[in-house]
Amino acid sequence: MSPELQIVVTFAVFLLLLTCGMAVPFAIAVPAVLYLLMQGGLPALNSLGLVSWGSMNSFVLTCVPLFMLMAEILRVSGLSNRIYGGLARLVARLPGGLLQTNIAGCAVFASVSGSSIATAASIGGVALPQLVRRRYDRPLAAGSLAAGGTLGILLPPSFGMIVYGTFTETSVPKLFMAGVVPGLIMTLMFMSYIGVHATIWPGVAPREAGLRSVRDLAAALLDVLPFAVLIAGTLGGIYLGLVTTTEGATIGCILAFILGATFGDLKPAGAIEAMRSTVKFSGNILFIIFTAYVFSYAISFAGVGEKVTAFIVGLDLSRLEFFLALFILYTVLGCLIESLGMIVITVPLIFPVLQNYGIDPILFGVVLVLFVELGQISPPIGINLFVIQSIWDGKLSEVILGTIPFHLTMFVVLALVILWPDLALWLPHHMSR
Repeated sequence: MSPELQIVVTFAVFLLLLTCGMAVPFAIAVPAVLYLLMQGGLPALNSLGLVSWGSMNSFVLTCVPLFMLMAEILRVSGLSNRIYGGLARLVARLPGGLLQTNIAGCAVFASVSGSSIATAASIGGVALPQLVRRRYDRPLAAGSLAAGGTLGILLPPSFGMIVYGTFTETSVPKLFMAGVVPGLIMTLMFMSYIGVHATIWPGVAPREAGLRSVRDLAAALLDVLPFAVLIAGTLGGIYLGLVTTTEGATIGCILAFILGATFGDLKPAGAIEAMRSTVKFSGNILFIIFTAYVFSYAISFAGVGEKVTAFIVGLDLSRLEFFLALFILYTVLGCLIESLGMIVITVPLIFPVLQNYGIDPILFGVVLVLFVELGQISPPIGINLFVIQSIWDGKLSEVILGTIPFHLTMFVVLALVILWPDLALWLPHHMSR
């Protein structure tokens, strides 16, 4: 079997296993080991022990369970409900009412969760019952939450950026900061679309009362205060260069426990539940990273990366054409593969090509996460679609219909970042270290 046919068979096995419902880590590991056997037989497996050690022997990866625990503490303590209520009173008078709160709430919760799924599930669980009860337009309500959840992997902390930084040895703090401005732009564009839509078609969102007095304003700000403290304590030290990513995550966990006990309803049973959820979720992510390292070793063993680089360079694509080719690739993959799977499968192949086009690795990290965000709400397997559909009594078709305008908005943000890289690179270039 020729080398070209071997790699085709490997990817075909990967897609077949995903289609059959196999879990992503196993769907990555099985074809990787199969490819190693095709390339070098049993001796090719001798280095898997070192690969296993190297994949997990990373200080940066320790922040994954810490950020997840921080988000889980907020969930079980009830602070997620509190932030939604506070934001609802602050932005309720804007056209779109609670739909605006969905986006603002997702943006704030994303700044402490690092996970698209956690963001969509936490805010969606609080918001959807209220939206249905107040007769908001169902597709737009579901779409705003599914799309808002994607902010969880663009605004820092981001698990996708942690994985990308681990694979490429790119500074994770700088990747975090690179996602801030594009994330805020996307948040504002989402809210602007909702405002315009609700102004043109007022029936999609009833008018909300909003703040009635200075006392209401103070109460709303007090509900938002714990998150402001948590964001400042976690990300402020990282930006100023005072702490590493893992140290910032540790500070965040300590603050989450304090705030959850002080402003929320954190009990010992809730803390234990949060730890159990953290172990399950972190184990899943770290297992994906482990199998991805096996896959990366397999293609490195066979020299596939060099061949792919030579092939792409031989096409003589311009920088813009290269990004267009990536857009097509990730649009297709987004309909087939879960977000972390997209990162770990493609980065070892594409990253060596960046230097030929003069693309900053930090910029590419942001572009990659934007592509992954699109995949999160792309049918048929966009995971945020199913998260939202699973926590209400609506149809999946309504969720998909509601996400289409936000999908198009994300394309605009992606184009802005590619055409004006300083949108992503300005903050990282002004970090203390």
